[in-house]
Amino acid sequence: MVEIKTPDGEQAIALWYAEAGVVDLRPAKAEAGPGQALVRMLWSGLSRGTERLVFTGRVPASEHERMRAPLQEGSFPFPVKYGYCAVGLVEAAAEAPELVGRSVFCLHPHQTRFAAPISMLTPLPDALPPRRAVLAANMETALNALWDSGAGPGDRIVVVGAGLVGLLVAYLAAGLPGADVTVVDLDASRQPLAESFGAGFATPGDFGSPGDADVVFHASAAAAGLGVALGAAALEARVVELSWYGEGDVPAPLGGAFHSRRLTLVSSQVGQVAPTRRPRWSYGRRLAKALELLGDARLEALITEDVAFADLPQALPRLLAPGASGLATVVGYGGSGGG
Repeated sequence: MVEIKTPDGEQAIALWYAEAGVVDLRPAKAEAGPGQALVRMLWSGLSRGTERLVFTGRVPASEHERMRAPLQEGSFPFPVKYGYCAVGLVEAAAEAPELVGRSVFCLHPHQTRFAAPISMLTPLPDALPPRRAVLAANMETALNALWDSGAGPGDRIVVVGAGLVGLLVAYLAAGLPGADVTVVDLDASRQPLAESFGAGFATPGDFGSPGDADVVFHASAAAAGLGVALGAAALEARVVELSWYGEGDVPAPLGGAFHSRRLTLVSSQVGQVAPTRRPRWSYGRRLAKALELLGDARLEALITEDVAFADLPQALPRLLAPGASGLATVVGYGGSGGG
C-alpha cells in the first residue's frame, strides 16, 4: 500500500477522474462551515457501473447535469471528483453535537476527510457495520426498482443479471411472502449467493425463457440479457430495466412475442422516488430504510474486494474494466486520513 501524506496547509486528499482512463489524487479542503459537519472517511464504495462510465468518459452530454453526484466537483466529462457511497465518522458538528462520534452515510466522492451539510448525513443503525453500509446507494436502487415493478406476494419473479444491484433486487424480492424468485446469469459462481438469499438460479442456457414470470428485472447491461428478460415475461407482465448503458445505441429485441404478449418495458432509476411512494417517501426516508435493510449479515458476501484509498489510481483500471470479476469493492481509509 502507498502511504499518503497530506500536504502542509491542506486538510484532505480526494480522488479525481482526470481524463479518460486516468485518475489522480489531489489535495482538498475540508473545513466545516455553517450548517456543516466535518467527517473523517472510514469506507467508500465503488459504484462500478456508473463510475466505469465516468472513468471512460462515456457519460452522455444530455445527462451531464442529471448525472451529477450531490457533492461532486468539476464537470463532465473531465476533470471531475465523483462518487456517492461514503461512510465516515463525524469529527465536528457545531450545530448538531449529538452527531459527533457517530458513523454516518453521505453521498460524497472518495476523499479522506470532507465537510458536508448536516442535512445530508444519515446516522447508521447501531447494528450495521460501517463497512457494509457502503452498499446503501445500491440497496436504495434495488428498493426503488421493487417499488417500480409492482411485485407482490406469490409472484413469479425473474432477475436477469447477478451483479450487485441484481442480487440486491433478488434479496428483496425473495422476502415477499410466497414469491418464487429466479436469478439468471452467465456466471454460475453466483448461484450460492442467489440461493443464500432464498432465490433459485439458472444460466441462460438452462433457463429456456419460459415466459411465465409476473415481473422481470433486467440488470445485465447487455442486449442479450434484455432478450432473456423479455422472453421470461408472461402475458401483460412488466419488465423493469435497471441497466445503465451510457453513450451509444443499444439493440432492443422487441420482435417475437413482445407485442402479442402486450409486455410493459419500464425504466427504473434511483434519482426519483418511485411514483407509487413519492407522495409519502422522501429521499431521507428511503435512504434510512436502505440502511436498515442492510442489517442482514448475509449481505456481507456481496463485498468481494477491499482496496486501500492510496492504491485506487493503480487499481481502478482493473476494477472498472469491462467484465471485471467480483461484486462490490470497498475502499478503506485506515492510515490515510488527512490532517
